[in-house]
Amino acid sequence: MQLGLAPTEHYQSQLNTKVAQTQTQFAHLFDGELEVFSSPPKHFRMRAEFKIWHDKTTGLAQYAMHLPGERNKPIVIESFDIGSETITRLMPLLLQNINSSENLRKKLFQVEFLTSTTGEAVLSLIYHRPLDDAWQQLAEQLASYLGCNIIGRSRKQKRTVGNDFVTECLLVQGRQTFYQQVETGFTQPNAAVCVAMLEWACKKIEGIGKDLLELYCGNGNFTIPLSKHFRQVLATEVSKNSVKSAQTNIAQNQVENITIARLSSEEFTQAINGVREFRRLKDIDLHSYDFSTIFVDPPRAGLDKGTISLAARFDTIIYISCNPTTLLNNLEALVDTHTIEHLALFDQFPYTEHRECGVVLKKRN
Repeated sequence: MQLGLAPTEHYQSQLNTKVAQTQTQFAHLFDGELEVFSSPPKHFRMRAEFKIWHDKTTGLAQYAMHLPGERNKPIVIESFDIGSETITRLMPLLLQNINSSENLRKKLFQVEFLTSTTGEAVLSLIYHRPLDDAWQQLAEQLASYLGCNIIGRSRKQKRTVGNDFVTECLLVQGRQTFYQQVETGFTQPNAAVCVAMLEWACKKIEGIGKDLLELYCGNGNFTIPLSKHFRQVLATEVSKNSVKSAQTNIAQNQVENITIARLSSEEFTQAINGVREFRRLKDIDLHSYDFSTIFVDPPRAGLDKGTISLAARFDTIIYISCNPTTLLNNLEALVDTHTIEHLALFDQFPYTEHRECGVVLKKRN
């Protein structure tokens, strides 16, 4: 596959391979039907980043990527139809303006795109030099011409033209859900698959009720749609920026039954076990919650032993995983207390080996 291009004629075969891998990997734990959620075959990535390669002959800047372990062998990117339509529209226009201005081009080494399904965009230009007022003026002209937000970054410096975020709007179970997505924060890269994941999770918890505990809540991506199905939601996240975005998103969606605590999963486990007190929980009464369900979406490392023990107490576990290997290890521990009722595969990153999975577990009687 040529980097950046979507070989759409191979989409179904690559998905079939992932389906077979997932069925084989989890066969000893789950004998039910694997639910499969495909991606649009192109224009699915809402964010992207490129190195900038300066041609030694012409001096012109070019978008480039590297294969793993080959950082000194840049591959020039001339087309990027796996990117959103907004990304593919802006890429040549931005590069044309960069190459027509020495100030915009000088010591530029990376460009990042963050877009929304509504057409908003933040373009981050990252430099190995300080940015002056002349750069700011050019960036303001560029932002006006492109119709987007521009951020310039260098060591200990950030210049912003417009906003440093986009506002995404996703239709989840017939409801518009709004998300502030900040340029340095984590967001789901594939909007269509993100909606499929949100609707899948909401469908699986319908009728459970009581209260929800969510760990690793990020900017509230799952938290807000799931909150419609519970009396109260307590969500935890360790990143200050993500907590700030989550609080913004809760407010703009006018949700009133979510409380955010800035804690890691390990810290929350210590708190609920009475091992340690946290000032960040001084206004939260953990004993006021009647939890029925825990929702986890951990990083690639999966759940630590303490969090596995915590999850095992809940009647229902919803687990979203970006790493099937650590997911398998965690499930092999959780099946001592729970049975796997549902297993899903989400093709978040087509044309790569990456597989995103979702699991619903119910406590054994």
